[in-house]
Amino acid sequence: MKTVYVGVYETWADWEIGHLLVELRTGRFTGEEWRVVTVGETVEPVVTMGGLRVVPEVALAEVSGGDLLVLAGSAQWDEGGGDGFVELARRFLAAGVPVAAICGATAGLARGGLLDERKHTSAVKEYLLGTGYAGGDNYVDARAVVDGDLITAGPDSPVQFARAVLSRLGLADEAKLEAYEGVFHRGDPAAYAGLVG
Repeated sequence: MKTVYVGVYETWADWEIGHLLVELRTGRFTGEEWRVVTVGETVEPVVTMGGLRVVPEVALAEVSGGDLLVLAGSAQWDEGGGDGFVELARRFLAAGVPVAAICGATAGLARGGLLDERKHTSAVKEYLLGTGYAGGDNYVDARAVVDGDLITAGPDSPVQFARAVLSRLGLADEAKLEAYEGVFHRGDPAAYAGLVG
């Protein structure tokens, strides 16, 4: 079974990656279940932005291997924190392992130089420019962007983020991904047949 590591930290924006985690863990539309492992700076509990108390299963220092790293937004990214998660992302990318970042996590990756040479997106270009990064020419105004092993999205695009990651991982064909977005983003009940058919 493949493993997705999910960064968890104070004020972690739990809703931004909910669609993705459900599809990876259950495999309900992809036919492949993944192991979801939460990783924190330590194994001390954190509280999400939605108020959920989460106890990380492993600390950053214990992470080895893995098939995907997922990082959501939180206040820490705007406060200059999250360096340990940026370094983990750097390790994963260097090893050819996909990294998926949404919302504020893109600012952390920008500060760490991981977006300088890769196509990417975020909330808005100005948000990332505020980090002082050198990747402005690679910013794409889109809901989600895939550039090799890096997947990025803005805070208003959790469904597109899930779709982009599932596509990058090869877990669903284009017709199923279109149906997925139709159901969960556009609320098109007719699209459901494309998910279960």
